[in-house]
Amino acid sequence: MSSIIDTVSWLAPDGSAHFQWTEQTDLTGGRLRIIDQRKLPESLVYLDIDSIEDACEAIQTLAVRGAPAIGCAAGLALAAAAGRIAAENTEDFFRRLREYSERLGTSRPTAVNLSWALNRCMNHLEKRQTLPVPELKRELLKEALGILEEDIALCDRIGEYGAGLLHDGMGILTHCNAGALATGGCGTALAPIYAAMRKGMRIKVYADETRPLFQGSRLTAWELQRAGADVTVLCDNMAAQLMREGRIQAVIVGADRIAANGDTANKIGTCGTAILAYYHHIPFYVAAPYSTFDLSLKDGSEIPIEQRDPREVTEFSGKQTAPAGVKVCNPAFDVTPQELIRAFITDRGIIRPPFPDAENRI
Repeated sequence: MSSIIDTVSWLAPDGSAHFQWTEQTDLTGGRLRIIDQRKLPESLVYLDIDSIEDACEAIQTLAVRGAPAIGCAAGLALAAAAGRIAAENTEDFFRRLREYSERLGTSRPTAVNLSWALNRCMNHLEKRQTLPVPELKRELLKEALGILEEDIALCDRIGEYGAGLLHDGMGILTHCNAGALATGGCGTALAPIYAAMRKGMRIKVYADETRPLFQGSRLTAWELQRAGADVTVLCDNMAAQLMREGRIQAVIVGADRIAANGDTANKIGTCGTAILAYYHHIPFYVAAPYSTFDLSLKDGSEIPIEQRDPREVTEFSGKQTAPAGVKVCNPAFDVTPQELIRAFITDRGIIRPPFPDAENRI
């Protein structure tokens, strides 16, 4: 399957959307198209982006979010902006392109897929520096679309491997959004659920609302309901009670960065959910593609954690929910220790402890 919904795509000059490179049609001169996730669930709105400024804003303000989707979007945004560079010689072209890549790379610090995709695109061009500028632009777009096409396939494989861990009638808890809205394909954490549904399994999904930005209630519940899944929204502090009642048989979450020892950064609240699952003897799974593993980091202490605007905590729907001037702590992510993780569901199979062995499998 391609996706539950087209979160990231390439809009060609003729207005047609594409998810892979085609030699038959010249796709250069187009732009990145994303779903504006800030508008969900009230309305489905698309944004067309062709400048680095707009791309950085979209990533920073969470118009596009989810580690794989950010990587796909960054590559295509770089290709869109590169297509509008007027430089005729390769030296000027590369100078501008490196500036664009560096600016995009700093738009969000935790999700490793962002730098991974940009580095992949730049390395692809560095090996082809002798080509004329028009050909370099084509090669950049081809590589960026290759990342998107690859992500779609990776999600499908994650789904197939993960579905083997599920059975009919299971209750699955998930935190934040790691579905089609967070990837180029059908998702990471939600991919096994979609695969299980296609196999005829009845799966009941419990979606933490995921404060302070409600990615679970706004996004996960929206896309699961759209896909015909049985989904129930929970406040973040309700999971323990459902675990105690025996309604949840597994937890599946996504990841923004995974260190070499298996420590995993994901949306704030994930670590607490993992502790609850461990206490209740419920398997806690992390679903992620190979690109989310950062083997250059020995453990979770080296993962940078993004601190976001305090107003995300002190305001809700335009109303103040905390005293003016109060101190706020608003980390966007936390790190779940590897000992709380039962296994990683990846595009290359299920990785079980000991996780340092992951280096030989990713």
